[in-house]
Amino acid sequence: MKKFLLFASVAAVLVSCNKTENAYVISGTVAGVENGVNVILEKQGDLGQLVPVDTVKVENGKFKFEGSAKEPEFHLIQVGAVQGKVPLILENGEINVVVYKDSVRASKISGTYNNDEFVAFNKQGEKIQKKMMEFQQANMAVMTEAQKSNDTVAINKLRKEFNGFQKEMLDQSDKYVESHPKSFISVLLIDGFLGQPDADLVKIKKYFNALSSDLKATKPGKAIQEKLDKVQAVVVGQMAPDFSAPTPEGKTVSLKESLGKVTIIDFWASWCAPCRAENPNVVALYNEFHDKGLNIIGVSLDKEGDAEKWKQAIAADKLTWTQVSNLKFWQDPIAVKYNIQTIPQMFILDASGKIVGKDLRGEALKAKVKELLGA
Repeated sequence: MKKFLLFASVAAVLVSCNKTENAYVISGTVAGVENGVNVILEKQGDLGQLVPVDTVKVENGKFKFEGSAKEPEFHLIQVGAVQGKVPLILENGEINVVVYKDSVRASKISGTYNNDEFVAFNKQGEKIQKKMMEFQQANMAVMTEAQKSNDTVAINKLRKEFNGFQKEMLDQSDKYVESHPKSFISVLLIDGFLGQPDADLVKIKKYFNALSSDLKATKPGKAIQEKLDKVQAVVVGQMAPDFSAPTPEGKTVSLKESLGKVTIIDFWASWCAPCRAENPNVVALYNEFHDKGLNIIGVSLDKEGDAEKWKQAIAADKLTWTQVSNLKFWQDPIAVKYNIQTIPQMFILDASGKIVGKDLRGEALKAKVKELLGA
């Protein structure tokens, strides 16, 4: 009998362990909420919208979600009409959630590795944010007075101190990724690094290569690899990927047939104020050096249905060089191919079509064009 009981106990343990090995159980409590109130588990859809994944009801201040997760993924919990959502990493295992309906940001998540890491990382970040807020409150009057009197010394001093907090947050992220190659939080942070205008690709590739193989195989992991491949394809020293698209008149034009001794690919849009502000400088550069071999091909990220706005902007800004657009906004296939995250953005090509410069402006751009043309 004892042997049978021991066997039964071991079997129960194995069943218990296996229950959440390939499944998740989210056990939640929320005080002060009536029975029958909906609790919705949500995630972000491909277009950025929130998509409901599952819905359960509150019973005696408790709720429970059960299911299976193929891989860790960022999700949110919405309790009825309560203001705010509780973020968590949905992954297989037992996840515990305590929701405070009057202070959702104080809600607690625990129980699985990635959720415990998520909480710990956020707590560290909150310490830095608290210091930033205290600094802002303590120096708000000083900054206002400095701006009124145009005291640039005081303004720069305050900005330098404030930037120190921002650097502290960036350092926290760097240190975390370096020391946590198995954490899903590291994947999310690396993806964020890639979205920065001054992204350090050498550092990012080093961090990504150090990640565990299962993290690289996640959806965001694959997306990072795809982005790195795209970025690598348009770095200085690479041949510019060819493309073709319609002109305002409907004629299809390719990059290859638009090359000159020096060619600038100029990504812009009629709705982009910084682009429009920069256009006069580009016009002046083109007028000065076009006869000596400078060509420009403008690629507009205007939206579908805004062809007239695009044409009007070309005329108003006197852009006499080749213009093309698929009118697909940020999803323009050329923009995707060139990994365009912000505009205006420029690529400078030599006569062979090799990328020899990126995002130069003003005198730096002019100097590069003169150097390449031997002017």
